Amino acid sequence: MRILFADKFEADQFDRIVSLGHECISRPELTADELPDAIGGFDALIVRSTVVSESTIAASDRLALIVRAGAGTNTIDLAAAAARGIYVCNTPGKNAIAVAELTLGLIISIDRAIPDAVMDLRSGRWDKSRYSRARGLYGRHLGIVGLGEVGTAVAERAAAFGLELLSLDRPHRRPQVREAISRHRIGLLPGLDELAAASDILTFHVPGAPETKGIISEQLLGRMKPGAMVINTSRGDLVDEAALIVAMDERGIRAGLDVYPDEPASGSGEYRSVLATHPNVYGTHHIGASTAQAQEAVAEEVVRIITAFDRGRVENCVNMETRELGAATVVVRHLDKVGVLSDVLSILRNARVNVEQMTNEVFAGGRAACATIRAAGDITGELVAEIDRLPDVIQATVRNDPPPPGSSR
Repeated sequence: MRILFADKFEADQFDRIVSLGHECISRPELTADELPDAIGGFDALIVRSTVVSESTIAASDRLALIVRAGAGTNTIDLAAAAARGIYVCNTPGKNAIAVAELTLGLIISIDRAIPDAVMDLRSGRWDKSRYSRARGLYGRHLGIVGLGEVGTAVAERAAAFGLELLSLDRPHRRPQVREAISRHRIGLLPGLDELAAASDILTFHVPGAPETKGIISEQLLGRMKPGAMVINTSRGDLVDEAALIVAMDERGIRAGLDVYPDEPASGSGEYRSVLATHPNVYGTHHIGASTAQAQEAVAEEVVRIITAFDRGRVENCVNMETRELGAATVVVRHLDKVGVLSDVLSILRNARVNVEQMTNEVFAGGRAACATIRAAGDITGELVAEIDRLPDVIQATVRNDPPPPGSSR
């Protein structure tokens, strides 16, 4: 494959991809506006923070894979990629520990006023009485909003500090999350308002989405205890900036922020922000995932995704349809021979039946296989019988979806 790296990438992992026989071009200086003119002739695109717009996708002629070297994919036009049949993959969880470490660092820094103490010492000021007033963390209540990879990593580290952990009661938790809730004795509350009211520290680890935009709102901040901490190391647009400033001015709320609603798109430059310069804010420069350990782990995962894709497998894809499509499932058990599936698909095509989703798995020994085909169209008994009569088909059956509740089907 011909692969364009439009952001910085770990040198040793870059060389490893080259050693696998791929032609790799590194152009970390490319901006979002320049990317459309550069994308032609590439099969894969690797990015970290560079925006991949609809214009870039439309300008591509061979692009089949976009890999976000990180978890969030909000900088990539997923709908445009899906419309062109381009896979978008990410590396979830590989930087979770780094973000969790920064989260705990911000909490400790706020409690002990570490940045201010350092600056005073550097300025020649000794003020032991001021910096001896920390409340301490042991036994205080930490509310975690979002128990994904980062949230559970925060819980594990916070538990070691003796913090009492709280989160939201949500149905259909993954087994790993349920196990973490049990292991760390995380208390579950019914709603965000209740969690805010019960927490001395409230930390957010949720994806950027319409439903999370402005979630750190005037109402939520009003439910928090005076002097409580709010930590945001996930997405800048979670914060209602004006509401947070008022809460800090009037109720002594303190904030630890790594992300901001209007932060610069470039890695360096001038940044003027009322929020970031507020005396109740300890802020960092959107560096949560930026440790050498995290970047190496992310790079290794990118190599794994590229290697799998080269062998016909797609890992960590975020823009495939997850719902079952079609109205019926045709199951064809068949001999693992050349042309069998071609004959099956020809029969479906001639009957104007559209294949929506399909898998084909080979049994141990390599003599037989089973194709599962989700299809839309008029799948009659005669059609299935025609497939069943093919010489290398063992058995063909159809399972129709049940009618929706209340329908007349």
